[in-house]
This record gives sequence, structure tokens and C-alpha cells, in this order.
Amino acid sequence: MLSHNIRMLRKEKGLSQQELACRLNVVRQTVSKWEQGLSVPDADLLIRLSQQLETPVNILLGENRQEKETDDLKVIANKLEVINLQLAESKRRKELVVLVAMVVVMIGLSAGWVWLYLDHSSYMNWDYSDPETAVLATGMHVMEWLFVRCSPFLLVICAVIIFSILKQRYR
Repeated sequence: MLSHNIRMLRKEKGLSQQELACRLNVVRQTVSKWEQGLSVPDADLLIRLSQQLETPVNILLGENRQEKETDDLKVIANKLEVINLQLAESKRRKELVVLVAMVVVMIGLSAGWVWLYLDHSSYMNWDYSDPETAVLATGMHVMEWLFVRCSPFLLVICAVIIFSILKQRYR
């Protein structure tokens, strides 16, 4: 197995036996004997050989490369799964923030409607002879006019957003 791995990895790197031998400071016949299975490198040469072939020693010694790649794929798949879970959690948090904001807006709009109903536009009965009071009352009238016309649309938009978030969440 070692002989086959040395030959295969040397060829993958595009090295001749002579080039590999020069890099390891041995003669070409030594590399040839390794590849034919007639001899094996000692521990120091095995480490230098793994460095030159850019391959871990365990693969040179016969650990199946396919198993190693499969293990690497499993590790990568597990890391990707963790990242996907983190992204999903981040998305859920953002949806929750939007959901809470929409509920707060709906409560505010509802409170505004209740205030308008109970107040009966009391500013209309103010004394408009004072210019500051007249300006304030006019501003209040504009705000009420805009609120009455815009708030139903905002309520519907908030309800649609809340419904779509809840629908996605509980599919």
C-alpha cells in the first residue's frame, strides 16, 4: 500500500523519481525501490516524503483517502448545518422583532382611535382668539384628519405582515 501511495502521489504532484529523490537527498533507485515495495523509508525519510508530497503520513501509510475525504465532507456538512441553524435562529429573532413592532403599532393605532372617540375633537371648542391656540388647534385638526385617513391602511398593513410572519413560522 505504501508503495502504491508513493507512486500515485508523486505522479499527482508531477514529479519524476529523480526529482523526488533530489528533494529528499537520496538516489533515484531508493525511490524506485519504495515504489516497487522492495524497501520502505525510515521514519525521518517518511516524514520528509510526506512533506514533499504534501500529504499526511497516515495517508502515505495506507489510510484510505476516500475515507478521509468522506470524513472531511462530514465535518463540512456538520459545520454547514450549524451555520444554517444559526441563520435560521437569526431570521426568527428578526421576525420576532418585526412582529412585536407591528403589534405595538396596532396597539398605538387602536389607542388613537379610542382617544378620538372619547375626546370628541374637544379642540374644536377652544377659544381661537389667541393665535397660539389657533395654531395648536389647527395642528391637532391636521393630525386627526391624517390619522383618521391613514390609520385604517396602517392597521391592514400591520395585520398582513403579522399574518404572513405567523404563517411562515407555523408551516
